[in-house]
Amino acid sequence: MKELRCPGLPASWINAWLAAVGATVLSPSLRLRWTQGGTPQAVLCAQTGDPAEILASSWPSRAALDDMPFRRRWPSTEDLPRNVPVTAFASRAASVRSHPFSWTLSSTITDLHVDDKGNVAHAPFDPPVPRGYVLHDRLLRLHSSLEVEDLRRTLEGTGERIENNGLGFDIARMGAEADGASKWIDPVVETLAFFGLALFPVRGNGTDARFGRGVRASTIQRGWVPGAERRSPLRFAWPVWVSPLDFAAIDALLDLWRADRMDKWPRFGIHGAWRSISYSPKGTADTTRGFGAERID
Repeated sequence: MKELRCPGLPASWINAWLAAVGATVLSPSLRLRWTQGGTPQAVLCAQTGDPAEILASSWPSRAALDDMPFRRRWPSTEDLPRNVPVTAFASRAASVRSHPFSWTLSSTITDLHVDDKGNVAHAPFDPPVPRGYVLHDRLLRLHSSLEVEDLRRTLEGTGERIENNGLGFDIARMGAEADGASKWIDPVVETLAFFGLALFPVRGNGTDARFGRGVRASTIQRGWVPGAERRSPLRFAWPVWVSPLDFAAIDALLDLWRADRMDKWPRFGIHGAWRSISYSPKGTADTTRGFGAERID
């Protein structure tokens, strides 16, 4: 098996971890493991061929991204703006159920919690952003053609950053106030991280706030667990593992592991884990979202 160590994808960076998982989604022949000691780094593995070349050959075209079911407009269905009426979600879900990228809908919004205005709930990994860009808009703004050497630079940690808000939840995108608070992202990491969301559907407990005041949101996305801090009522937790796993095996591992049962981690080959820390807004008008990380000891 050929392996490619990726210092540009450290486990302590939530977007990098999602990107490493997303590589196995885009290229099902790839497997993923993590180095041990210090801060683990992603290692992409392939039975035959260069992992970077395999991943580059799977890079999505603009046409493929345009055809994703969570886009604003879809034939014979209601539009999906940022605030999605439950009727629009229902018509879109019924129309794209057999689409290979139907997960782009189920990993971003859910009708298992409806707010008091009749709109469905968004996943934590689909935060609001300025100008009302929906997640599909953000993804398209990231897209560009990719040469294998561009991909290698990102995996090595020397990829080119562009001024862009990305998917909207990477805390590393934020610049200092002295720099004009511009946001800079690596579009390759962001695109791969998006595909990592395939493993993280969003659900709820079926509550409908239209039928009772004071109904709390019940939205939960896979991997998110209750947090002890007031500013982080939900925190995302993610593990790293020693054995090379493909997309399906990672999916199974995420079903089995629990962040609060460290005594069970060795049984599944897990040798470390992190949890998210939410960015603290500077005031009520600050709509910025971002997730940092701390190691689970």
